[in-house]
Amino acid sequence: MSSLDYRGILTGEGGTTTLIDPTTAAELTTLPRASIEETDRAIERAHAAFPAWRAVSPGDRARLLRRFASVVDEHLVELAELEVRNSGHTIGNATWEAGNVRDVLNYYSAAPERMFGRQIPVAGGVDITFLEPLGVVGIIVPWNFPMPIAGWGFGPALAAGNTVVLKPAEVTPLTAIRLAELALEAGLPEGVFTVVPGKGSVVGERFVTHPLVRKVCFTGSTDVGKGVMRGAADQVKAVTLELGGKSANIIFEDADLEVAAAAAPGAVFDNAGQDCCARSRILVQRSVYERFLGLLEPAVKGFRVRQPSDPDAEMGPLITAGQLASVAAYVEGTDIAFTGSVPVGSELQQGFWYPPTVVIPASASDRIWREEVFGPVVAVLPFDDEAEAIWMANDSDFGLSGSLFTSDVGRALRVARGVEAGNLSVNSHSSVRYWTPFGGYKQSGLGRELGPDAPAAFSEVKNVFIAT
Repeated sequence: MSSLDYRGILTGEGGTTTLIDPTTAAELTTLPRASIEETDRAIERAHAAFPAWRAVSPGDRARLLRRFASVVDEHLVELAELEVRNSGHTIGNATWEAGNVRDVLNYYSAAPERMFGRQIPVAGGVDITFLEPLGVVGIIVPWNFPMPIAGWGFGPALAAGNTVVLKPAEVTPLTAIRLAELALEAGLPEGVFTVVPGKGSVVGERFVTHPLVRKVCFTGSTDVGKGVMRGAADQVKAVTLELGGKSANIIFEDADLEVAAAAAPGAVFDNAGQDCCARSRILVQRSVYERFLGLLEPAVKGFRVRQPSDPDAEMGPLITAGQLASVAAYVEGTDIAFTGSVPVGSELQQGFWYPPTVVIPASASDRIWREEVFGPVVAVLPFDDEAEAIWMANDSDFGLSGSLFTSDVGRALRVARGVEAGNLSVNSHSSVRYWTPFGGYKQSGLGRELGPDAPAAFSEVKNVFIAT
């Protein structure tokens, strides 16, 4: 495993982190973590690298990003296997995630040559605008999707001419470290893309307080995101926040119930439910409620929870013992309708496994209905009509994603417009495509990632008037 000696950043003065394989609870490796002083040095190096990076011609910056994408593509298998060991992701998911980094880099490699300004009609002269890079961007990545969420930040940020310092989650830093090595291999200049592993209270907090960091992108819990926002206010620092979710999956009586029931487990149990987009609340029209539950049960029991390296696995373990305990505490005392299974075997006995679980809350005020469990648990309640479905879906502090199943196109449009969420799917559970915007309403976040406008979120608009 890399010790980051290639950067000359970490000496171990910030302590060390022992990484654990969530599949077996066996120790993987020990890595140094950054101190405040080491974090400052990384930020200062990124700041020093910024003038030369912003001056790289658009075509050359585009070529470097395409080369970075190509090098990532050459290492897809390595990156995926690393994520399986470090994060417990299924090999299918991890392979997609590594490919997503490649695809995001390729997509935003087109941006440097398309950072368009405007010519605005004015009296007495010419008025033009420019998109200027911000400088150093700090990106704080969570443990649930270490590779894609990193790429969603550094891809457009680098394309817009910024330099990046990235803090991976303390328990899942390995793929980020490897991506930084691959960036150097691809020819990105030293200091342009730096990974600084360490504690959030040290490295992440320093991104917020250091005056040379001009924007912070944070993905994680709502409570920590609020702290990032408060801290950034001291320097009027830009932030993008992608926070929690408690998304609704709304099933109307005119839906294809077999399709909806078959799709529901993947919408919440993918990545062991450790997904802010998880459809962890299922709302079913009362007239088909019992029938839907009858169809859902075999789909849940047949969901393939297996060793993550198994090509057929649909779900692996939770990330840590602490997360396992947290999920179990949410379920304790609830009415469990049915569950799936977890793998057995001596090697897996100590791993952080939890079965796919369906619960029936007593009411919409129950904790398990309202709070983000972040595990393979879904709650199901009935509704009577369209208005109640929209009200129940919106009766939440969150508004990240959601789905609805109906055969009525008019209803699909009415409900999609009525539900307060940033990303909705009709008759499917697709939420995130790198070429479309992603982000949430309410306490699910601030700003948007991905899509054609993402580089502009890493830019300042400069207006220039020329008198004629």
